[in-house]
Amino acid sequence: MLVAVIADTHMPRGGRRLPDSCVERLRAADLILHAGDVVGPAVFGELEALGPPVQAVHGNMDEPALRERLPPTLVVGVGGLRVGMTHDPGPRAGREAALVRRFPGCAAVVYGHTHEPQVARVGEVWILNPGSPTERRRAPTHTMLVLEVAEGRIQPELIRLP
Repeated sequence: MLVAVIADTHMPRGGRRLPDSCVERLRAADLILHAGDVVGPAVFGELEALGPPVQAVHGNMDEPALRERLPPTLVVGVGGLRVGMTHDPGPRAGREAALVRRFPGCAAVVYGHTHEPQVARVGEVWILNPGSPTERRRAPTHTMLVLEVAEGRIQPELIRLP
């Protein structure tokens, strides 16, 4: 199973759009996860129109209609494994351990908000932040994640986008 993971798209804003290589990976995925700050409901509709199912949480910048539609946290079944999702991971100090405690029994926890990509392990749990495909802030490049889920394992790959 192939899972495409994005966060912090912050659209629409100006002429901003997802990079073509990001859209290609989203379309090719079996599932899309968005870790919040989509911003507009129409943008969420565009993600859903790409084909694969979309699971998402709302972020602090999402418009009220999205905040009503999307939960603040979510646990998604992915290839027989549990993946926890949230937008705001909390304070930097102790963040990874806090996320593991917040989502017991999950093989991975996906978060957004910081715009800084992260692929790390805490024990047996992946802690994953896809960064942002549209607004890199302090990150060196725009990014997203692709997760290969097979045989009870998750293999994350950070994708640098143009």
